Amino acid sequence: MRTRVRGWRWRRNPLRRRSDVVEAWTALVVALLLLVAVPLAGAFVGRWAHDEARTVAAQQRAERHRVRAEVVSRVPGSLPSADGVRERMYRVTVRWTPPGEKAHTATARVPEGTHRGDVVDVWFDTRGRSVPPPSGGTAVWQHTLTLGVCGAGGTGAVILLGHTVVRRVAMRHRLTEWDQEWARTEPLWTRRRPA
Repeated sequence: MRTRVRGWRWRRNPLRRRSDVVEAWTALVVALLLLVAVPLAGAFVGRWAHDEARTVAAQQRAERHRVRAEVVSRVPGSLPSADGVRERMYRVTVRWTPPGEKAHTATARVPEGTHRGDVVDVWFDTRGRSVPPPSGGTAVWQHTLTLGVCGAGGTGAVILLGHTVVRRVAMRHRLTEWDQEWARTEPLWTRRRPA
């Protein structure tokens, strides 16, 4: 039968060693850091990621423009796939006529299921290259939450890694202290003379 005395590292007793006290204080500091520093790090990283993602989304909205264009080339047939979540995009030739200008033709990405003659929304950058639509609010929040959780997780991992290192060093010191105690106690128990 095993009994456990709570808080024995904090009490004064002959079995308590310096390494026990260091380990107890380290556990207290780690608990406080996990409760305070991890959420703060996640919030800080999330806030930074949110600001960056909003800036990128604003730049994309400024650089990209949407055009209603007619598909003029044949769209490849759809292939069976296991990925049912993501919509496949195909590069095809599209044509559109801006008001007061002549017709433009370019290669753009259109969703699967589009046919020749369909009118679709396509996005182009300032150089006329086909690009995906600018990031919306959902993408900004996904980026924010992902980086916030990763920041909090990374901070927690660093704290726990540091705690593991301190515990190993404390264990090494504890074993050294026990060896020294045994070197003093063993001759009294075995009635041998120290070497």
